[in-house]
Amino acid sequence: MVRDRGDDDALIEELAAIEHERWSHWQRYVHAKAVRRPDGSLVLSAELVERWERQFGMQYEDLPEDEKESDREQVRRYLPVLKRWFQDDEERSG
Repeated sequence: MVRDRGDDDALIEELAAIEHERWSHWQRYVHAKAVRRPDGSLVLSAELVERWERQFGMQYEDLPEDEKESDREQVRRYLPVLKRWFQDDEERSG
């Protein structure tokens, strides 16, 4: 079955809304960890910078289990949309 372009656009919009919420949550977390300077800029501790640099320098499979779980929690936000999308696709092709 060929998908309608509108279906793809609807899925993209739904996933983009989840992505924006994920990004907003992350930014609130980062801002809460930072120290605001009088000029409005934010300063992060050396410990946080070191931790995040270590994390983004690693492959997923090399992360400690608690950090993998944090990534899984983020993916779980997308799962209901994707399950519904694939279920609807199966029903359409039928």
